[in-house]
Formats: sequence, structure tokens, C-alpha cells
Amino acid sequence: MEPLVTIPPPGPRARAVLDRDARIISQSMVRDYPLVIDHAEGMNIWDIDGNRYLDFSAGIAVMNVGWNHPAVVRAVSDQVKQLSHGAFLDFCSEIPVQFAETVVSMLPDGLDRVYFSNSGAETIEAALKLARYHTKRKYFISFYGGFHGRTFGAVSLTAAKVIQRKHFGPFLPVIHAPYPNPYRPLGLSTLTCHLDVVQYIREVIFQTEVSPEEVAAIVVEPIQGEGGYIVPPPDFLRMLRELCDEHGILLIVDEVQSGCYRTGRFLATEHAGIVPDIVTLSKAIGGGMPLGVTVASDAIMTWPPGSHASTFGGNNVSCAAGIAVLGVMQEAGFGDHVTAMGAYLKESLAALSEKHELIGDVRGVGLMIGIELVRDRATLEPAKQERNAILNEAFQNGLTLLPAGESVIRFCPPLIIRKEDIDCGIRILDQAFRRVTA
Repeated sequence: MEPLVTIPPPGPRARAVLDRDARIISQSMVRDYPLVIDHAEGMNIWDIDGNRYLDFSAGIAVMNVGWNHPAVVRAVSDQVKQLSHGAFLDFCSEIPVQFAETVVSMLPDGLDRVYFSNSGAETIEAALKLARYHTKRKYFISFYGGFHGRTFGAVSLTAAKVIQRKHFGPFLPVIHAPYPNPYRPLGLSTLTCHLDVVQYIREVIFQTEVSPEEVAAIVVEPIQGEGGYIVPPPDFLRMLRELCDEHGILLIVDEVQSGCYRTGRFLATEHAGIVPDIVTLSKAIGGGMPLGVTVASDAIMTWPPGSHASTFGGNNVSCAAGIAVLGVMQEAGFGDHVTAMGAYLKESLAALSEKHELIGDVRGVGLMIGIELVRDRATLEPAKQERNAILNEAFQNGLTLLPAGESVIRFCPPLIIRKEDIDCGIRILDQAFRRVTA
């Protein structure tokens, strides 16, 4: 295979497209790199000038089974020839039903009703409306650093970056709590940071802001994604589950980024041994096609016909892709491979941290891993500029990575990654650190 990056990006064709992009596409869109993708396969993407990149981003944790997986390509091609838009809002077709049955078969008992949408944000909107309808309550609790989307209800929950909320309020009645971050604990102890957060909800939010009897749901990411790939202590979700049960509050778990075997299990929630009342899935579940599902129990999803719907929700082509994706994920050893490669990547990054003082923390589960860069390991001062420079240096040498949080580099590669891919990525990253910190 040809070497990584033969033309310094952006090349002439990419630069021309980027110029056109800047003139006509909404300036609200973020371009992390001057990358114009032409095609992709497996672990690699090629830009329009012929440069090849080893991809550690998976299209923001979307291409979990790899770029252009043959089974997904075949399923989309076959389905689009037969029926693309099935008008599932008004008429029934078999493919969406088959996909829903497959999803439910992979979820814990009790999550057995599926609502279709087109994106992660839409799955959250459906979850919020369903929680209000079921509980007849209006308030929600979510967490600082959380990202749940940019539509109105979703951005009401989101508290990751002020630019995502500036001038868009007032928002839905959402109260934010700290998220338990062992690297930057709310209290004095890493070991009790989750206890401190639950105590904060009980003693601050419930005593000074809203009665628990008015809270429809607590919305949480089992591992914070955009907030910095923050892994809470194992007991955190269990304690939230108990708190919700105590007060009749629904627990909505946003698995849009952490689901679909990203952590080695179909749901990241499974590591905690709890079952949410409502779970949201998107990103990887469509294999690159727009698809989202909001899943709840039959007892909770009781809204009547016409109360919520989507013209394109349950699109036949997207659902056909989803069936193919889930088929790949159900193959023997898929989750074990993710766990093994995640452990290998985490060990490799830990070894890298011994060489580079800039790496303050290495954390993650499965192939959802982050490294937090700090200028001083004692003060934990974020190294945002250095993080950005390292990302750009790695990109210039053929490795695509994404930022998260204030100074975190996230690792969310396609789940088909092999040790040789990891070794190659670590070599490029090591070189990027050496050049930036020289």
C-alpha cells in the first residue's frame, strides 16, 4: 500500500474545494483539518489529492465496523434498488421492523420499544418528549461537560462549550450538575468524586433548585464524549439508578457515542450492570447512514399515535445498513477484539506518557480512550494550544485524530483496528509530541 501522506496537505485540489466550502457552506460548521475526503476503506481514508491517512477518528465514532464495510455497502446497494423511502410514518415495511427486532435482541430485557429518527440529537429530542409524556413532569437534570446535540431540547441539556449555547436561550428547564471526573474531582478525593456528585444533586439541586417530584428525567452519558472522554467511577451509574428509582425519575442514558461496542460491550451501561429507562443510539448504528433509535420499555413508551413522528425515521436504506452493521457486531469475538485492542492501545499510550510529560492522564474503556494534556502534572493546567499543535502535526504525517474537552485527544478508531495500526499511530503521535515539545 502507498505510504501515508505524499503531498503536504492541503494539496491543490483540496485547497480549491476548501475555498469553495468557505464561500458557500454555513460558517457554523467546524473544520478541524484542511481535509477533503475522496474515499475510504477499512482503517484508511484518502483525500482528493491522493494522500492516505490512518484514521483514529472513525468519522466521530460512526464507522465502528470500518469505512465502507463490504456487508454494509452491499446492503445499501441492494436496498436502494428495491425501496429507498418507505414512508414508514404512514405505511409499514419489513426492513425497519427487522432492524428494530435485531436492536432489541441485543439490549437488556425491558428495553423493547423502538422509535426511529435520523440522528443522535433527534433521539434525545424523542427521549425528552417521552419522559415528559410519561411522568407529566417538566424538569430535567444533566451534567456539565455533557454533549447531547444541537437541536433545541438537546442543546438545553448540553453544557460543553459556551459557543454551542450563546444567544440561543432561553432553554428548556434543565439543571446541570458536575460530572464525576476522577482526574479533576469535585471534592478532594478521586475515590469519592461520584459520591460527591450524587450528594450535590440531593443536597443542592433537590434542596435549592427543584423538588425531585418535578424532575422528569436525569440524562447522562455513561462516559462523557465531547466533554473529554471522562470515565466516571463504576458505582456512579448504579447510584444514579437508585436515586431515580427513589423519586420516580426516569434515567435516560445517551449511548450515541459510547454504544455499539465502542467500549467492548453493545452498551457502555452494561459495565455498570444497570438498565436505563430510556436509551438513545445513533452514530455507529447506521454504518454511515443517518439513523437513530430511542428505546424504552413497553410500559414507558405509551404515547398515542400522532404524538411524535418523523418523515424519514425508519428509512429503509438506513435500516438495511443498520441490519448489516449489527450483523457484523454479532459475529463471534467482535466485543472481545475491541476489549483486547483497547487494552493494547491504552498500554501503548501509557508508555507514551512516560516519555512525554505533557500527557497528564490516560483513560478509557475499550476503544473509547482519551489522553489529557497538561502543562504541569501538579497544577493540571490544560495544554490546549499544545494539544492543537500535536493534532495538526499528526495530521501532517498521516494520522487523523480528534480533540475533546479543553485539552484532550480522543481515540475512537474503527473497531476493526489491528495491533499494527496502533503501532503505526503511536509512532506518528510520538513524533508529533517530540516536534511540538522540542
